[in-house]
Amino acid sequence: MSGEVTSWLEYLGLGQYADAFAANHIDMALLPTLTASDLKEIGVSSLGHRKKLLAEAARLSEATDEP
Repeated sequence: MSGEVTSWLEYLGLGQYADAFAANHIDMALLPTLTASDLKEIGVSSLGHRKKLLAEAARLSEATDEP
């Protein structure tokens, strides 16, 4: 995993999940494709954390879709 994902997680205050993202080879390109089920599978047990991650990942996707 790139340091970019770790930095992003730390920015969100969710750096405790960096190892789980790394162990599952989740990079910046994959973030917008994650589902709540995916996050639960890699150990994000908190519903609030899953919702926050999904919302922020969607923002990343929207930012890259802008002209």
